[in-house]
This record gives sequence, C-alpha cells and structure tokens, in this order.
Amino acid sequence: MFKTKKFLLLTITALMSVMLLAACNSGDDKAGSKEENVLETIKKRDKIIFGVKYDTKLFGLKNPSTGDVEGFDIDIAKQLAKDILGDETKIEFVEVTSKTRIPLLNKGDIDAIIATMTVSEERKKEVDFSEIYFNAGQSLLVKKGSPIQSIDDLTKDTTVIAVKGSTSTDNIREAAPDAPVLEFENYAEAFTALKAGKGEVLTTDDSILAGMASEDDSFEIVGEQFTEEPYGIAVKKGEKEFVDSLNSSLESLKSSGDFDTIYDSWFEGLLK
Repeated sequence: MFKTKKFLLLTITALMSVMLLAACNSGDDKAGSKEENVLETIKKRDKIIFGVKYDTKLFGLKNPSTGDVEGFDIDIAKQLAKDILGDETKIEFVEVTSKTRIPLLNKGDIDAIIATMTVSEERKKEVDFSEIYFNAGQSLLVKKGSPIQSIDDLTKDTTVIAVKGSTSTDNIREAAPDAPVLEFENYAEAFTALKAGKGEVLTTDDSILAGMASEDDSFEIVGEQFTEEPYGIAVKKGEKEFVDSLNSSLESLKSSGDFDTIYDSWFEGLLK
C-alpha cells in the first residue's frame, strides 16, 4: 500500500512538473512573439495605402474627367511607393480631410498621411512624422481690390473662412482674435463660400491658397506669411521602421533631383 501511494505521488508530481514546464514554455513563446509592424504589413500586402486630399489643387485634387487624384503630394507618394516596393503603381489613395485624417490613420484604414499636414508639437502626441518635405506658411486669400491687405486689417467686422481640423483655424484665432471665423469641412467648400461672399477672406497655407488663386484669377494672396507650416508624412505612433524607410526614400528623391522636378512641375511661378 505504501509503495502504491508513493508511486501515485511521484506520478502526480511528474505530471504537475510537465504541466508547469508547458505553461512556462507557452508564456515564453507568447512573450517572444512580435506583432507585425506597418512596414512588414505593407511589404506583405505589396501595396501602400496613403491618405490624401481630394479637394486641394496643386497637392491632391480629384480630376472629374479621369477620376484620378493629381498633385504634388500624389506624385511624391508614388515615388515613395516606387522606392519602397519597386513600383509606383503599388499604391492606393484614400480621401482624407484635415478633420478625418488622424482618426483614419489610427483606425488602420490608411498606412500614412501625405495631405498638407503641418508638423506640430500637439500632433506629435498623436502620430509620428517623417522629415519635413515641404515648407509653407499661412496667408490670406481675398477678392482682388479688397481693402484687406494684411493680417492687421482683420477686425470684428471681418468674417474669416477656414477649414475644420486645420492648424490655420487655431492660428487665425490667435493672430486676429476679434475676427469671427466661419469653418467648413474642406477647402472646396471654403473656397465656394468665399466666392459666394460668406466671408471677406479665406486663410490657410499660402501653397494651398496658390492653387485656389490659379483656379480663379479674380482672387489673390495678400500680406506676408504669418506662420511657418512645415509638412510631414504622418504614421502611427511607434512605427520607427516605417518612418526610417520614408525618410530614406525622401532623401533619395531629393538627392536624385526628382524632388525638385516634381516641385517645379506644380509650383514654379506660383509661390514667392
């Protein structure tokens, strides 16, 4: 009887040891497993999904005739895809606005944002950025002949049109606190409102305003830049490998001279 009990005790002890070892090994495997990062997902998918503007002439504007999105941001994105995946057609564009772009990125609907997005300390809390790829500055767009010629001309009787979710809205409230601000969902709506006389001035980055002025020569950009608006490509927080890859591709694009060629094709003669 004693030997039987001793045998059973040894058997139970051995089984417990096996189970404990298996549990430890399972935990080690789980701890050692690594979640796939965005760059790995892109390479496995063989396609990059960029969030871009569809309503911003010169940067990202959907051509109603062809259905294609065209602009500086679009051409840069294609070259990034070519450098990272070897083919500029391995790309998908998803429409974003200033208000929707970060939520879409953090939901995983897009891999990166290249959409006239100003790098700011506040935004760095939500996303990571590539190196600066474009330097703009906020300015004013008015009807030619307007008495408004600078930021100093904005008063409580001047309605300023801006776009929701943009840094421009915060900047104008700080620079001209007495002027009422009328906000719209996107730049197309904002420019339509200006042309309809719903406000006397529209404010955003001068590079975006240049696109509007090129579309309708009865409007002009006035005054000096009153902010600095450096654009970066935004990705999810913590995606260092992807940021490094984008920066490397941007550097190659600049060193080859292709960046300047793309810039000149969109902005030559339009910006001061």
